[in-house]
Amino acid sequence: MTSLVSIKQLNEPTIEWLLRRAQYFVDNEPQTYVRGTAVNLFFEPSTRTALSFQIAAQRLGLKMLDFTIENSSTCKGESLIDTLQTVNALGVQLAVVRHGDDWPTLIAEENLRLALVNAGSGHYEHPTQALLDALTIKQHFGGFSGLKVTIVGDIRHSRVARSNKLLLELMGAQVSFSGPEIFYPYDIADCRWVDFDQAVAESDVVMMLRVQHERHQERFDVSDYNGRFGLNSFRLKQMKKDAIILHPGPVNRSVEVTGEVLQDSRCKILQQVANGVAVRMAVLEWCFQEERCEQLVSA
Repeated sequence: MTSLVSIKQLNEPTIEWLLRRAQYFVDNEPQTYVRGTAVNLFFEPSTRTALSFQIAAQRLGLKMLDFTIENSSTCKGESLIDTLQTVNALGVQLAVVRHGDDWPTLIAEENLRLALVNAGSGHYEHPTQALLDALTIKQHFGGFSGLKVTIVGDIRHSRVARSNKLLLELMGAQVSFSGPEIFYPYDIADCRWVDFDQAVAESDVVMMLRVQHERHQERFDVSDYNGRFGLNSFRLKQMKKDAIILHPGPVNRSVEVTGEVLQDSRCKILQQVANGVAVRMAVLEWCFQEERCEQLVSA
């Protein structure tokens, strides 16, 4: 058993293996052969990530336990560490965790015997989202070397942006950021901040992010956002014909993207959603069968 809490723990061969394995699950009927028990511990709302982990576990043959904050002892003051210790004592072998804090750091000193998968930690990381984004890019371009990727929007509060920068640059892509200056991420090293309209015209991949109001102290005005930093019919005409549009969701229509963008053939948002199941199958398999998988990676 192993954990996946950060892209930083993966090297290029392991990433390539995970992407190949995920593509295998895209192309083939799944076989139920991984035995074990897992639980989704989501302390923040989720549709795509939570459901795709549930589906991925079912297709592999894992038993995925249900957990809701409203019906848990979290309402009585139970901490994340207490919850993890409880499911550990119950014999759960793997926990998929989404939490508003940098939870891997919070539990670093805990002696837990279960594997952990990071399904979102504050604004710090979201490794499986980066992997499914990478799979979507690879399906279209065949690789990453030399690709120009621009991530646009609320970068300061985005775990997606941080994990994608780590993964895509490791794989050979050039990653830039754009958006309102108020969302400049001062904690990201080597942050390449570019003009939005120039990036739209020059990028191979344009990844749009929503404004994460839930992480702001004051609500950000989005009334003129699309005109300044959103994709619309005008900017679609400026994009490369072979470029693709990504978005981790949920999409705020007429803010970061308009309806025309969602109908454009270059928009791969639903393909990302579908790839999320395959990628999470590969990650769960890797966590449960790391020794065998690592042998295949190094072969």
